[in-house]
Amino acid sequence: MTMLPWLQTPIADFSSQLKNNRVGHAYLLGMDLGYGGEQLTLELAKAALCKQVGNTGSCGFCKPCQLLEANNHPDFYRIEADGAQIKVDQIRALCQKLSTTPQQGGRRVAVIFDAERLNQASANALLKTLEEPGKDIILFLQANSPSRLLATISSRCQRLAFNFPARAEVKQWLQQELVTSEDLSWCLPVVGGPLAIVDAVATGRDQSLVEYRQGWLQSLSSGHLCDSLTNVSEKQVSDALKVLYLVLHRVLVKKQDLDPLKRVNLATLAAKVMQLETRLSVMPNVNSLALFEGLTLEYNQLMSQ
Repeated sequence: MTMLPWLQTPIADFSSQLKNNRVGHAYLLGMDLGYGGEQLTLELAKAALCKQVGNTGSCGFCKPCQLLEANNHPDFYRIEADGAQIKVDQIRALCQKLSTTPQQGGRRVAVIFDAERLNQASANALLKTLEEPGKDIILFLQANSPSRLLATISSRCQRLAFNFPARAEVKQWLQQELVTSEDLSWCLPVVGGPLAIVDAVATGRDQSLVEYRQGWLQSLSSGHLCDSLTNVSEKQVSDALKVLYLVLHRVLVKKQDLDPLKRVNLATLAAKVMQLETRLSVMPNVNSLALFEGLTLEYNQLMSQ
Protein backbone atom coordinates (compact mmCIF):
# COMPACT_ATOMS: atom_id res chain seq x y z
CA MET A 1 0.00 0.00 0.00
CA THR A 2 1.24 3.47 -0.86
CA MET A 3 2.02 6.03 1.81
CA LEU A 4 -1.13 7.57 3.25
CA PRO A 5 -0.97 11.29 2.36
CA TRP A 6 -2.00 12.49 5.84
CA LEU A 7 1.03 10.72 7.37
CA GLN A 8 3.58 12.71 5.39
CA THR A 9 3.66 15.75 7.70
CA PRO A 10 4.33 13.92 11.01
CA ILE A 11 6.98 11.76 9.31
CA ALA A 12 8.68 14.86 7.90
CA ASP A 13 8.52 16.60 11.30
CA PHE A 14 10.09 13.63 13.05
CA SER A 15 12.76 13.32 10.36
CA SER A 16 13.64 16.97 10.96
CA GLN A 17 14.01 16.26 14.69
CA LEU A 18 16.36 13.38 13.90
CA LYS A 19 18.49 15.44 11.52
CA ASN A 20 18.73 18.28 14.04
CA ASN A 21 19.50 15.85 16.88
CA ARG A 22 16.49 17.04 18.86
CA VAL A 23 14.70 13.73 19.13
CA GLY A 24 12.79 12.70 22.26
CA HIS A 25 12.94 9.34 23.99
CA ALA A 26 9.21 8.52 23.94
CA TYR A 27 6.33 9.47 21.65
CA LEU A 28 2.60 8.90 22.00
CA LEU A 29 0.88 8.51 18.63
CA GLY A 30 -2.86 8.86 19.10
CA MET A 31 -3.86 7.63 15.66
CA ASP A 32 -6.29 4.77 15.16
CA LEU A 33 -5.06 1.76 13.19
CA GLY A 34 -7.89 2.38 10.74
CA TYR A 35 -6.35 5.74 9.85
CA GLY A 36 -2.82 4.38 9.51
CA GLY A 37 -1.62 4.27 13.11
CA GLU A 38 0.45 1.15 12.48
CA GLN A 39 1.99 2.50 9.27
CA LEU A 40 2.88 5.81 10.94
CA THR A 41 4.46 4.09 13.95
CA LEU A 42 6.56 1.76 11.81
CA GLU A 43 7.67 4.56 9.48
CA LEU A 44 8.88 6.60 12.46
CA ALA A 45 10.68 3.56 13.85
CA LYS A 46 12.39 3.02 10.48
CA ALA A 47 13.48 6.65 10.39
CA ALA A 48 14.86 6.40 13.93
CA LEU A 49 17.03 3.42 12.96
CA CYS A 50 18.03 4.66 9.49
CA LYS A 51 21.65 5.70 8.90
CA GLN A 52 20.78 8.16 6.13
CA VAL A 53 17.42 9.62 7.13
CA GLY A 54 16.09 12.19 4.66
CA ASN A 55 13.44 14.87 4.76
CA THR A 56 10.67 12.34 4.20
CA GLY A 57 11.80 9.51 6.47
CA SER A 58 14.06 6.49 6.13
CA CYS A 59 16.23 5.99 3.03
CA GLY A 60 15.17 2.37 2.50
CA PHE A 61 18.63 1.32 1.33
CA CYS A 62 21.02 1.33 4.31
CA LYS A 63 21.71 -1.81 6.32
CA PRO A 64 19.26 -0.99 9.18
CA CYS A 65 16.52 -0.29 6.63
CA GLN A 66 17.22 -3.59 4.89
CA LEU A 67 17.20 -5.47 8.20
CA LEU A 68 13.85 -3.89 9.13
CA GLU A 69 12.42 -4.73 5.72
CA ALA A 70 13.39 -8.36 6.37
CA ASN A 71 11.91 -8.22 9.93
CA ASN A 72 15.36 -9.05 11.22
CA HIS A 73 16.69 -5.91 12.96
CA PRO A 74 18.16 -6.98 16.32
CA ASP A 75 17.60 -3.57 17.97
CA PHE A 76 13.94 -3.20 17.00
CA TYR A 77 11.25 -4.50 19.36
CA ARG A 78 7.51 -4.80 18.75
CA ILE A 79 4.91 -5.27 21.48
CA GLU A 80 1.25 -6.09 20.88
CA ALA A 81 -1.52 -7.07 23.27
CA ASP A 82 -1.54 -10.66 24.44
CA GLY A 83 -5.30 -11.19 24.32
CA ALA A 84 -7.17 -8.22 25.76
CA GLN A 85 -4.19 -6.69 27.58
CA ILE A 86 -0.49 -5.92 27.32
CA LYS A 87 0.85 -7.94 30.22
CA VAL A 88 3.52 -7.06 32.73
CA ASP A 89 5.81 -9.91 31.63
CA GLN A 90 5.85 -8.51 28.09
CA ILE A 91 6.95 -5.09 29.33
CA ARG A 92 9.52 -6.49 31.76
CA ALA A 93 11.06 -8.52 28.94
CA LEU A 94 11.12 -5.42 26.71
CA CYS A 95 12.77 -3.28 29.38
CA GLN A 96 15.40 -5.97 29.90
CA LYS A 97 16.20 -6.04 26.18
CA LEU A 98 16.42 -2.24 26.05
CA SER A 99 19.02 -2.30 28.81
CA THR A 100 21.46 -4.35 26.71
CA THR A 101 24.09 -3.03 24.30
CA PRO A 102 22.71 -2.39 20.79
CA GLN A 103 23.96 -5.00 18.33
CA GLN A 104 24.05 -2.55 15.42
CA GLY A 105 25.77 0.17 17.40
CA GLY A 106 22.96 2.70 16.90
CA ARG A 107 19.63 3.29 18.54
CA ARG A 108 17.34 0.74 20.11
CA VAL A 109 13.72 1.31 19.14
CA ALA A 110 10.54 -0.21 20.57
CA VAL A 111 6.97 0.15 19.34
CA ILE A 112 3.94 -0.66 21.50
CA PHE A 113 0.66 -1.01 19.62
CA ASP A 114 -2.72 -0.45 21.32
CA ALA A 115 -0.88 1.11 24.25
CA GLU A 116 -4.21 1.81 25.98
CA ARG A 117 -4.27 -1.92 26.71
CA LEU A 118 -1.43 -1.58 29.20
CA ASN A 119 -2.84 -2.69 32.53
CA GLN A 120 -1.81 -1.15 35.85
CA ALA A 121 1.06 -3.57 36.39
CA SER A 122 2.49 -3.34 32.87
CA ALA A 123 2.15 0.46 32.87
CA ASN A 124 4.08 0.66 36.13
CA ALA A 125 6.76 -1.62 34.70
CA LEU A 126 7.12 0.72 31.72
CA LEU A 127 7.33 3.88 33.83
CA LYS A 128 10.93 3.42 34.92
CA THR A 129 12.10 3.10 31.32
CA LEU A 130 10.08 6.18 30.38
CA GLU A 131 11.61 8.13 33.27
CA GLU A 132 15.17 6.83 32.79
CA PRO A 133 15.26 5.56 29.20
CA GLY A 134 18.99 5.17 28.82
CA LYS A 135 21.08 6.36 25.91
CA ASP A 136 19.84 6.11 22.30
CA ILE A 137 16.48 4.54 23.14
CA ILE A 138 13.23 5.64 21.51
CA LEU A 139 9.81 4.25 22.38
CA PHE A 140 6.71 4.76 20.21
CA LEU A 141 3.34 4.14 21.84
CA GLN A 142 0.47 3.87 19.36
CA ALA A 143 -3.02 4.23 20.82
CA ASN A 144 -6.42 3.97 19.14
CA SER A 145 -7.96 5.75 22.16
CA PRO A 146 -5.17 7.82 23.77
CA SER A 147 -7.57 9.20 26.39
CA ARG A 148 -7.76 5.71 27.90
CA LEU A 149 -4.02 5.62 28.48
CA LEU A 150 -2.91 6.16 32.09
CA ALA A 151 -1.92 9.78 32.72
CA THR A 152 1.38 8.65 34.24
CA ILE A 153 2.30 7.16 30.87
CA SER A 154 0.95 9.81 28.48
CA SER A 155 2.48 12.68 30.46
CA ARG A 156 5.96 11.25 29.90
CA CYS A 157 5.60 11.07 26.13
CA GLN A 158 6.02 13.72 23.47
CA ARG A 159 3.40 14.24 20.76
CA LEU A 160 3.85 14.66 17.05
CA ALA A 161 1.39 17.10 15.52
CA PHE A 162 -0.83 15.63 12.82
CA ASN A 163 -4.27 16.35 11.45
CA PHE A 164 -6.79 13.65 10.71
CA PRO A 165 -7.87 13.82 7.07
CA ALA A 166 -11.09 15.57 6.12
CA ARG A 167 -13.83 13.37 4.68
CA ALA A 168 -13.20 14.80 1.20
CA GLU A 169 -9.55 13.73 1.39
CA VAL A 170 -10.53 10.26 2.57
CA LYS A 171 -13.11 10.02 -0.24
CA GLN A 172 -10.49 10.91 -2.85
CA TRP A 173 -7.94 8.46 -1.42
CA LEU A 174 -10.48 5.62 -1.32
CA GLN A 175 -11.55 6.21 -4.91
CA GLN A 176 -7.91 6.05 -6.03
CA GLU A 177 -7.03 3.06 -3.84
CA LEU A 178 -10.11 1.04 -4.75
CA VAL A 179 -10.35 2.34 -8.34
CA THR A 180 -14.00 3.28 -7.97
CA SER A 181 -16.19 6.35 -8.31
CA GLU A 182 -18.43 5.19 -5.45
CA ASP A 183 -18.34 7.27 -2.26
CA LEU A 184 -17.63 4.83 0.57
CA SER A 185 -16.60 7.50 3.06
CA TRP A 186 -20.12 7.52 4.54
CA CYS A 187 -19.33 4.37 6.54
CA LEU A 188 -16.21 5.78 8.24
CA PRO A 189 -17.97 6.04 11.64
CA VAL A 190 -19.00 2.39 11.36
CA VAL A 191 -15.72 0.71 10.48
CA GLY A 192 -13.25 3.13 12.10
CA GLY A 193 -11.08 4.51 9.29
CA PRO A 194 -10.20 4.43 5.57
CA LEU A 195 -7.93 1.39 5.91
CA ALA A 196 -10.80 -0.45 7.58
CA ILE A 197 -13.01 0.47 4.62
CA VAL A 198 -10.46 -1.11 2.27
CA ASP A 199 -10.60 -4.27 4.40
CA ALA A 200 -14.41 -4.11 4.40
CA VAL A 201 -14.46 -4.03 0.60
CA ALA A 202 -12.09 -6.99 0.45
CA THR A 203 -14.37 -9.08 2.68
CA GLY A 204 -17.70 -7.88 1.28
CA ARG A 205 -18.64 -6.22 4.55
CA ASP A 206 -19.28 -2.94 2.71
CA GLN A 207 -22.19 -4.52 0.84
CA SER A 208 -23.75 -5.59 4.13
CA LEU A 209 -23.47 -2.02 5.41
CA VAL A 210 -25.21 -0.70 2.28
CA GLU A 211 -27.99 -3.27 2.78
CA TYR A 212 -28.40 -2.19 6.41
CA ARG A 213 -28.65 1.46 5.37
CA GLN A 214 -31.28 0.69 2.73
CA GLY A 215 -33.09 -1.58 5.16
CA TRP A 216 -33.27 1.04 7.89
CA LEU A 217 -34.44 3.76 5.49
CA GLN A 218 -37.22 1.46 4.28
CA SER A 219 -38.14 0.27 7.78
CA LEU A 220 -38.29 3.75 9.32
CA SER A 221 -40.35 5.02 6.39
CA SER A 222 -42.88 2.17 6.43
CA GLY A 223 -42.96 1.54 10.18
CA HIS A 224 -42.31 -2.17 9.63
CA LEU A 225 -38.98 -3.96 9.85
CA CYS A 226 -37.92 -5.02 6.35
CA ASP A 227 -36.69 -8.51 5.51
CA SER A 228 -33.00 -7.56 5.28
CA LEU A 229 -32.95 -6.72 8.99
CA THR A 230 -34.83 -9.76 10.29
CA ASN A 231 -31.94 -12.23 10.10
CA VAL A 232 -28.95 -10.24 11.31
CA SER A 233 -26.42 -12.43 13.11
CA GLU A 234 -25.02 -11.60 16.55
CA LYS A 235 -21.70 -10.56 14.98
CA GLN A 236 -23.50 -8.13 12.66
CA VAL A 237 -25.80 -6.44 15.18
CA SER A 238 -23.13 -3.88 16.08
CA ASP A 239 -22.74 -2.82 12.43
CA ALA A 240 -26.51 -2.61 11.96
CA LEU A 241 -26.91 -0.36 15.03
CA LYS A 242 -24.07 1.93 13.95
CA VAL A 243 -25.66 2.29 10.52
CA LEU A 244 -29.02 3.09 12.17
CA TYR A 245 -27.30 5.84 14.15
CA LEU A 246 -25.97 7.35 10.91
CA VAL A 247 -29.44 7.19 9.35
CA LEU A 248 -30.99 8.95 12.36
CA HIS A 249 -28.23 11.55 12.35
CA ARG A 250 -28.87 12.22 8.66
CA VAL A 251 -32.57 12.80 9.40
CA LEU A 252 -31.56 15.42 11.96
CA VAL A 253 -29.26 17.11 9.43
CA LYS A 254 -31.72 17.06 6.51
CA LYS A 255 -34.89 18.01 8.39
CA GLN A 256 -33.86 21.38 9.76
CA ASP A 257 -37.52 22.45 10.06
CA LEU A 258 -38.36 19.52 12.34
CA ASP A 259 -40.40 20.39 15.42
CA PRO A 260 -37.95 21.21 18.29
CA LEU A 261 -39.44 18.57 20.60
CA LYS A 262 -39.23 15.91 17.89
CA ARG A 263 -35.63 16.96 17.24
CA VAL A 264 -34.75 16.47 20.90
CA ASN A 265 -36.51 13.10 21.03
CA LEU A 266 -34.83 11.97 17.82
CA ALA A 267 -31.40 12.96 19.16
CA THR A 268 -32.21 11.03 22.35
CA LEU A 269 -33.14 7.97 20.30
CA ALA A 270 -29.88 8.22 18.34
CA ALA A 271 -27.93 8.38 21.61
CA LYS A 272 -29.88 5.35 22.86
CA VAL A 273 -28.87 3.40 19.75
CA MET A 274 -25.17 4.06 20.40
CA GLN A 275 -25.56 3.15 24.08
CA LEU A 276 -27.10 -0.14 23.02
CA GLU A 277 -24.21 -0.75 20.63
CA THR A 278 -21.72 -0.09 23.44
CA ARG A 279 -23.51 -2.54 25.72
CA LEU A 280 -23.39 -5.33 23.13
CA SER A 281 -20.10 -6.62 24.57
CA VAL A 282 -21.94 -7.58 27.78
CA MET A 283 -25.14 -8.78 26.05
CA PRO A 284 -24.23 -12.38 25.11
CA ASN A 285 -27.67 -13.32 23.74
CA VAL A 286 -29.28 -10.32 22.10
CA ASN A 287 -32.62 -10.76 20.32
CA SER A 288 -31.82 -8.58 17.30
CA LEU A 289 -35.31 -8.98 15.78
CA ALA A 290 -37.05 -7.68 18.89
CA LEU A 291 -34.42 -4.96 19.34
CA PHE A 292 -34.72 -3.67 15.77
CA GLU A 293 -38.53 -3.84 15.76
CA GLY A 294 -38.61 -1.88 19.01
CA LEU A 295 -36.34 0.85 17.63
CA THR A 296 -38.39 1.09 14.41
CA LEU A 297 -41.60 1.42 16.44
CA GLU A 298 -40.05 4.03 18.74
CA TYR A 299 -38.91 6.11 15.76
CA ASN A 300 -42.36 6.07 14.16
CA GLN A 301 -44.08 6.93 17.42
CA LEU A 302 -41.94 10.00 18.05
CA MET A 303 -42.19 11.18 14.42
CA SER A 304 -45.99 10.88 14.44
CA GLN A 305 -46.44 12.95 17.61
